[in-house]
Amino acid sequence: MRGGRGRIAPPGAGSGTLPPCPMAPAAPVCPSHSIAKQDFCPMSDSFDVIVIGAGPGGYVCAIRAAQLGLKVACVEKRETLGGTCLNIGCIPSKALLQSSESFEETKHKFADHGIIVEGVKLDLARMQARKGEVVAANTKGVEFLFKKNKITWLKGAGKIVAPGKVEVAGQTYETKNIVIATGSDSAPLRGVEVDEKQVVTSTGALELEKVPGHLVVIGGGVIGLELGSVWRRLGAEVTVIEYLDRLAPGMDAETAKQFERVLAKQGMKFRLKSKVTGAAKSAEGVTLTVEPAAGGAAEEIKADVVLLAIGRRAYTEGLGLAEVGVELDERGRVKTDGHFATNIPGIYAIGDVIAGAMLAHKAEDEGVALAEMLVGQAGHVNYGVIPAIVYTWPEIASVGESEEELKARGQAYKVGKFPFMANGRARAMGDVDGFVKILADKETDRVLGCHILGPDAGTLIAEVAIAMEFGASAEDVARTCHAHPTLNEAVKEAALAVDGRPLHI
Repeated sequence: MRGGRGRIAPPGAGSGTLPPCPMAPAAPVCPSHSIAKQDFCPMSDSFDVIVIGAGPGGYVCAIRAAQLGLKVACVEKRETLGGTCLNIGCIPSKALLQSSESFEETKHKFADHGIIVEGVKLDLARMQARKGEVVAANTKGVEFLFKKNKITWLKGAGKIVAPGKVEVAGQTYETKNIVIATGSDSAPLRGVEVDEKQVVTSTGALELEKVPGHLVVIGGGVIGLELGSVWRRLGAEVTVIEYLDRLAPGMDAETAKQFERVLAKQGMKFRLKSKVTGAAKSAEGVTLTVEPAAGGAAEEIKADVVLLAIGRRAYTEGLGLAEVGVELDERGRVKTDGHFATNIPGIYAIGDVIAGAMLAHKAEDEGVALAEMLVGQAGHVNYGVIPAIVYTWPEIASVGESEEELKARGQAYKVGKFPFMANGRARAMGDVDGFVKILADKETDRVLGCHILGPDAGTLIAEVAIAMEFGASAEDVARTCHAHPTLNEAVKEAALAVDGRPLHI
């Protein structure tokens, strides 16, 4: 596994040769760089580590490296820290998901609880403003952490001009180690031109100024389903077009099929095994040309807004990798070894820009592991226990292997399932869709995977992730006392069901 237990001594580097900073001792700001005075100015010394990219992988790597006593700089071209995740991805989308769910509950669910609310109206401008406030609080939090840990923020786009040298805004900085953490960008689709107004990526979908009458989502993965859910709750008709014969590719097939049924019950429409071959824009909207994935007659689908969400691709633009000689793989990702090292000594890469799941928490763990390796510690990432979550409602979450993966490698296994319909807390909440499914080794009972469709699935999955990290059996989970009444009891019951002895079904 990439990130296995190993030790790396920091590559050597020459001493700093940059001219001294002209900042006077009493000046609060360096006139050469327009940065607040810190314990040092980036112009006066070289660094131990320069991280390019301040997303979850990059800023966490920078913080951990600083905690370990290294002198750290982080390059970021945005006006705020946090990368795609905090600025235009994970955080703003979760803010809108929460707001839209509150709107949906007020209109359609509160009456079941005896709460009558009349004249419910949507103030989309205020909802969007709240999203901005949430984003600002998070990005300012990262900036505070940089100051706390004495990390220098080099503002601008970073380019590697040579091993140990990074250029930012016309200034070259020297460093012993370079970490590429530039993340990913939305993948394009031939024949579908993005303008972030009528045809949008996730970036534009988070900034719509009015609810579209008909939103067509190209792609049935995490981003498309989450943002499709937001706008459906707020009143849009939503149609999802997916090339494959299922939603949520890569997740357990049985769980994904039930997920599709739940979303369809909520009003989302699906066109599976279909492909979009063109998009014509006009003042009235967008006309998509859609064909069967296997070939056949084309048809047209009209939309007010189209969300292109077919996946993401590694972002390496402008880094100077070809000039320095850093190798990329066939999908344009930076090639690394088991210690995140590229083929060029002293240059490393983590997160979405390398192979593996494009998940913020995976990038964070890699950032921590690499920082620890750079000081000779045994940094480690267990890639078999990284959760994946779709933040619709109900949520869908998984960790470990699916039934399809176990069958493919010939693994004998047992299955335990428990429905939220039989969970007391889920009934009290009025959220009974879905189930917990645990997969365990047939001989040893060791937990191999878990798949949850239901309320707070993204939180519940952590219990099983911890169990798997410590090599627990389904019996271990089943024997652990779970508080009552909680949603977590469904996890315990699924573990009991692995042995054929659930108590409440």
